[in-house]
Amino acid sequence: MIVKTVKVSNKGQISIPLEIRERTGINKGDELMLLQEGNKILIEAAVNVTKKVKDDFSDILKLSEKSLIKLWDNKSDEIWNKYLKK
Repeated sequence: MIVKTVKVSNKGQISIPLEIRERTGINKGDELMLLQEGNKILIEAAVNVTKKVKDDFSDILKLSEKSLIKLWDNKSDEIWNKYLKK
């Protein structure tokens, strides 16, 4: 863990120290997300947050697809096909 002190400018801007940018892969022009909880602020690259959210939902999507396949492949529902083909 690296601990650094930064100052906030009169515009509310901070400068992220080079060592931290290098270790986290943050480059000029990257978008960052700020997450605030209580008096704490977490700064993370937006692309990392997006990837984590996708990863978190991947299991849910797989389960949803499996559930829908079971519903769609239900042979008992095919009885309605003869009435729908008019």
